[in-house]
Amino acid sequence: MGLFDKLRGDDEPRVAFFGIDGVPYSFLKDNASEFENIAALAREGSAGPIDSIVPPESSACWPALTTGANPGETGVYGFQDRETGSYDTYVPMGRDVQATRIWDRVTDAGRNSTVMNVPVTFPPQRNVQRMVSGFLSPGVDKAAHPDELREYLESIDYRIDANAKLGHDDDKSEFIENAHRTLDARFEAFEHYVEQDDWDLFFGVFMTTDRVNHFLFKDYEEDGEYKEEFIDFYRQVDEYIGRLREMLPDDVTMVVASDHGFTSLDYEVHFNQWLADEGWLSYEDDDHEELSDIADDTEAYSLIPGRFYINLEGREPRGRVPEEQYEEKRAELKAQLEDLEGPDGRKVCERVVEKEEAFHGDHTDIAPDLVAIPSHGFDMKAGFKGHDDVFSQGPRNGMHSFDNASLFVDDPDVTVDDDVDLFDIAPTILDLMEMDYPDHEFEGRSLA
Repeated sequence: MGLFDKLRGDDEPRVAFFGIDGVPYSFLKDNASEFENIAALAREGSAGPIDSIVPPESSACWPALTTGANPGETGVYGFQDRETGSYDTYVPMGRDVQATRIWDRVTDAGRNSTVMNVPVTFPPQRNVQRMVSGFLSPGVDKAAHPDELREYLESIDYRIDANAKLGHDDDKSEFIENAHRTLDARFEAFEHYVEQDDWDLFFGVFMTTDRVNHFLFKDYEEDGEYKEEFIDFYRQVDEYIGRLREMLPDDVTMVVASDHGFTSLDYEVHFNQWLADEGWLSYEDDDHEELSDIADDTEAYSLIPGRFYINLEGREPRGRVPEEQYEEKRAELKAQLEDLEGPDGRKVCERVVEKEEAFHGDHTDIAPDLVAIPSHGFDMKAGFKGHDDVFSQGPRNGMHSFDNASLFVDDPDVTVDDDVDLFDIAPTILDLMEMDYPDHEFEGRSLA
């Protein structure tokens, strides 16, 4: 038990959550001999693969994981969302998350939370003990609160994110070096504030795992040039997880989880070009860059990842599809997506989900009408500039997957069975902290 815990006389159990963005469970399990600390966590606690959410995109996943609510409640569906009643789009930030974050529940109960590098949390909240925002933050100077946290992070050259642009180079050496520096500084910061032992909930995310997976995952799966560098990066992740576990006091339960799985990428699929080829969308000229430029000749359009919208009369400003034709048009588009094959003859979409199946809540007015969950190997793109081909290959060789996310809990009494998904994590953490909460506000269930 830590010093601060003794001084406070506080005997309520605590949780330290560490996110490993985009790390597939099967990868960790298959390499248990390489990652002995994570293997020990699984052996001595509870672990297993879990499902992500629809759609399995980090900007939607982290709000869902940290609230236990689906995008219809959080109001965040992806990296880019659309304005209600408009063709304008925006990048969701922390203030756009409409459901209650787990650390807000902890704060409301009079307990303390340290929150570090969680995606979609910019600007940092002032009502928690300390927070440095994660992915989409402009820099540490604006992303950290209070000043003490900002000053410390700047002193250790803390980085919000790795430089993904370096991954576009054929020579990945500089990218790998940058990823390691980012990982090292993240661990140094986590270690520093874990040792403060003045929190009830520690919630930190290693984002660099996702970045490395995007550019090196196929090297791992297919014995490519950078396979050893990929494994070596994860050896370091494993070491840091082990060191964090060792320093946690006895009253703290460690939870490690990813927000989605990962797999090799074979083809990028430019779905707005496909919609144009199939007659759903029309590019009039080469000057278009926004959805509004092509809306007059569009019956359906796409946003990443795999979200499809009917250009509906009365909902969209210049809708082309009458309301009475909505169900027919949506069914037609769904059938075409389900039949779509890639250059190798495989089905592009593992399944296509109607919005009523995946989303409910106060923010379904901006929900996509359909979401395509890709088969492994097909990364779904959008954009409103035409492409020469629907299928292409880019600098990334890894992509998100709906299945095979990871969950590890340092408690053998937690049950990670075949029916677990991202929504179960928030209520599980609250149960581990012995905090009361209204069941109806969560999509999932406690595993504790």
